Amino acid sequence: MKILASISAFVGRTFALWTILFALLGFFLPDLFKLLVPWIVPLLALIMFGMGLTLSGRDFAEVLRRPFEVGIGVVSQFLIMPLIAVALTSVIPMSPEVAAGVILVGCCPGGTSSNVMTYLSKGDLALSVACTSVTTVLAPFVTPFLVYTFASQYLPVDAGAMFLSIVKIVLAPLALGFILQKLAPRLVAAAVPALPLVSVAGIVLIVAAVVAVSKGKIVESGLMIFAVVVLHNGLGYMLGFFAARTFGLSLAKRKAIAIEVGMQNSGLGAALASAHFSPAAAVPSAIFSVWHNISGALIANYFAGKTEEKPSRLGVRNA
Repeated sequence: MKILASISAFVGRTFALWTILFALLGFFLPDLFKLLVPWIVPLLALIMFGMGLTLSGRDFAEVLRRPFEVGIGVVSQFLIMPLIAVALTSVIPMSPEVAAGVILVGCCPGGTSSNVMTYLSKGDLALSVACTSVTTVLAPFVTPFLVYTFASQYLPVDAGAMFLSIVKIVLAPLALGFILQKLAPRLVAAAVPALPLVSVAGIVLIVAAVVAVSKGKIVESGLMIFAVVVLHNGLGYMLGFFAARTFGLSLAKRKAIAIEVGMQNSGLGAALASAHFSPAAAVPSAIFSVWHNISGALIANYFAGKTEEKPSRLGVRNA
């Protein structure tokens, strides 16, 4: 068990490298990884089940303890990223499928990787976990509404079908994991060390499958999509940070909200795009999954060296 935990921890720390590797494998061995396409939804459901196993009452108690701060994070998540996506699709020429995919990933809840990056950044981890939990639970209701509002100009959007998909893919597995944690705490405690391995394996296989089935589209416009993803992600970090600062939150909380806003549940985006749009619409989510793990590690390293400013005796603020 210790060996498995060590392997799982190592894989979790090197998430970005594994994502890049499997994206490349999906690109160069498409026939092999296309076989995984029917498994995209079950893989994401498994990841959400694992998240449910790690949720606790404390995560939701945090919402009640400081609703203002969690509210800022949740509203920022569901406001900033969709609006950035709309702006990017308005000014950068792209196909309707790709535009819908960019908007879709922008309308997804926060990704669980944000919790790891917040911890590494010396940010407010409890706030990060609370925001991820709330946005994930709200996703069945908020994500279809936002996608219908912003993406229906590009492709037909069945908000009701998307709602049911998110319930099946996210809410039901999450609830099952949470219930199992309460019914069999010892069993779950024994399984928890292996969860990073399961999560990483699930995400990298989803990315490989999407890349494999969308190789032609990536060859055609991959650099443009990559540029859009980098802008989307980077602006999310920046505007999330400034939103938190505007409301007077401490540096640790600004770090948490910046990372929470910038990092999306791109696995959910890929699954929804594949189920409701087209393989091409899933490409932004796949590239986002690769890039935000790299950028998240970089910004966490940058933030870790930043400390709260304190006024000096002369009234001058010191870093």
